[in-house]
Amino acid sequence: MFTEYNNLPDNSRVWIYQADREFTVEEIEYICAKAILFIDNWTRHGDDLKGSFTIKYNQFLVFAVDEGFNNVSGCSIDASVRFVQELEKELKVDLMNKMNVTFKSGDNINVVKLPEFQQFVKEQKITSETVVFNNMVSTKEDFETKWEVTADKSWHKRFLV
Repeated sequence: MFTEYNNLPDNSRVWIYQADREFTVEEIEYICAKAILFIDNWTRHGDDLKGSFTIKYNQFLVFAVDEGFNNVSGCSIDASVRFVQELEKELKVDLMNKMNVTFKSGDNINVVKLPEFQQFVKEQKITSETVVFNNMVSTKEDFETKWEVTADKSWHKRFLV
């Protein structure tokens, strides 16, 4: 059952999928239409899930579920992963690669492979003050407060010099 993202409670569970490139306006319209249909039919063992999504910076697709309404199950998570994999194929975009790391450089969002990120740290192109995207957050509240942070406040800090 689809609901507006802003109507979900702060403890809603989130999953963040980062694209290896920006979505076009047409792709965003397509993703929104498909995501609403998917969430409207998303269930856990036949029970509706109360969920939503948001797209940030035309590059991050974020799913959210109010687990106070119904908890997600392995099967329902698998269904959402299949949905994202379908989007990958249809849009020719990589959304599932956990080895991609994103960070900001001014207003630009950069996507690099983890070894390249580590090299940028060594070259001090990335520092503790570089804004990174912590896609490991698991709740809506953390997404809104701890997702876009400086590298020293994220899992990225393990690579800092």
